[in-house]
Amino acid sequence: MSIHKITRRASAALGAALFSLMFFATEALAQGEKISVENPYGLGALWAQGDLVARGTLVILVIMSMGTWYIAVVKLIEQGKIFKQAKEAQEKFWGAPSVEAGIKELNEDSAFRYIAEEGNKAAHHHGSSLTASVDLNSWIAMSLQRANDTIHGRLQGGLAFLATVGSTAPFVGLFGTVWGILHALTAIGVAGQASIDKVAGPVGEALIMTAIGLAVAVPAVLGYNWLVRRNKAASDYVRQFSGELHMVLLGGKKG
Repeated sequence: MSIHKITRRASAALGAALFSLMFFATEALAQGEKISVENPYGLGALWAQGDLVARGTLVILVIMSMGTWYIAVVKLIEQGKIFKQAKEAQEKFWGAPSVEAGIKELNEDSAFRYIAEEGNKAAHHHGSSLTASVDLNSWIAMSLQRANDTIHGRLQGGLAFLATVGSTAPFVGLFGTVWGILHALTAIGVAGQASIDKVAGPVGEALIMTAIGLAVAVPAVLGYNWLVRRNKAASDYVRQFSGELHMVLLGGKKG
């Protein structure tokens, strides 16, 4: 048989094989058949194959993440209320004929109403047997400062948790990474050889823990810095209102 005939027959056989392969592939696609490959190194495998320490570390990171997002949303709502109340105080309180009339114009849950009530109360109760030795200026200033500290403390609530999560979450993830590497080294020692099937699972667990730790820490740090800046703006509104109210109370317009 000549080389030309052999080449021609091989080409024909190859063409027939390719045609059959294309036919069956087209038939499978037409019937909607899908091949699903389960990832043996994903989060599901990490939880199913991980020990108590690995699962505990993952639960801690999840709790940190949930707490971070909850506090961030709550603080945003709280700061938004302060900004709205500041606008309300600017429009309603300072247009009133007296401090007491201005207090009634503000909502009962307003931080600015609380400050105005404390300042007005201090101005009215000055001169009693216990406060007679304190001048009016210092007495009102002390009362307003105490009210400011209360509002500032409420604004700062929860930010310590964000700072803690931002600084510790990477190390919690690093602990999970070290634990996964330890499992990989243990698997190598037991098997006596560094085969990929022995170390892939523990190493994948280690990398996932590192990624989760960073994913928890980064939003906490960014949220903390952003909320601190917004807190400063809210505190400035409160401090300005207190200073202006202090001058009004010293001027004798107590209501």
